[in-house]
Amino acid sequence: MNALRLLPLVLSLSCSRVGSLCSVTRHVLNVEKEECSHCMTINTTICAGYCMSRDVNIKALLPKNALVQNVCTFQDIKYISIMLPGCPPDVDPFYSFPVVLSCLCSQCVTDTTDCTNGIETPFSCTKPQWSIPTSRSRTLSL
Repeated sequence: MNALRLLPLVLSLSCSRVGSLCSVTRHVLNVEKEECSHCMTINTTICAGYCMSRDVNIKALLPKNALVQNVCTFQDIKYISIMLPGCPPDVDPFYSFPVVLSCLCSQCVTDTTDCTNGIETPFSCTKPQWSIPTSRSRTLSL
C-alpha cells in the first residue's frame, strides 16, 4: 500500500489520542479539622490531563465568548462522607469529598469547580494519622 495513503490515517489516530488525554486519575487528600485530634489520608480521584485549545493572536478583535478555553473537568461525580476520629461531641465529625467518575474537556464552570492551578490542601497531615475504618464511610447522593 502506498505510504501517502496511510498518512491521513496515522494523523487522524494521533490527533484523536491528543484530544483524549483528559482522564480520571488517583489523588491523595489529607483531611483534618482543627477541633479533631487526628488526620486522615484519603485516596480519591480527580480529572487531569490535556485539552486541545487555541490561543488566538487577535484577542482584541474577537468577542469574549470566542475566547473560551477548555479545561479537563469532571463529567460525573459522587460524594463520599467519612467520619474523622477524635472529634469532640459538639463538632460534626463527617467530612465529604468528591470522587470523580468520568472527565471531559469543557469550559470550567466556576459555580461548581475551582478553576485555579494551585492545590489548597496540605501535602501532609499536621496531626497524628488515623487509618480509615471501612464501616465508617458512607456514600451521599447528589
